[in-house]
Amino acid sequence: MATTIPTVDKNLDAARAAVVAEIARTDSKASLLLAFDGVLIAGLIGLADKSLPTPVKIFGTLAVLALGIAVVLLLLVVRPCLSGADRASFPFWATLDEDQIRARMQTDTRPASIRVLSVIALAKFTRLRRAIDLSLTALALLALAAASTLA
Repeated sequence: MATTIPTVDKNLDAARAAVVAEIARTDSKASLLLAFDGVLIAGLIGLADKSLPTPVKIFGTLAVLALGIAVVLLLLVVRPCLSGADRASFPFWATLDEDQIRARMQTDTRPASIRVLSVIALAKFTRLRRAIDLSLTALALLALAAASTLA
């Protein structure tokens, strides 16, 4: 059975909406993790001036380092992409005048938009995944720090 134009239109619209939703999910997850990591860093900084055993200080310092890198990655997740190099999104349209925008609307930009948004979503998810891995590493280091006080 041949693909009809209405089916292609429907599929393009659905694909674009799905990618936009994935980007929104990464931004929400990154925001939650930023808050979580921020609380952990604040708590660790509050302990910095305390007299603690050397292993606790070492594990704590490594945890702060891991959390700091995770925070940078999370900030990169929520950082807007404004390059406009894709020729299918608002940063590009902002460089055009009304007639140029009208001319661009004569062609279907959804495939280009889906591609560009997918690249953005993949980069965000990759950074989010690395930030989660670093946050988990920091928690493991904090567990080691806590365990070293019992030894």
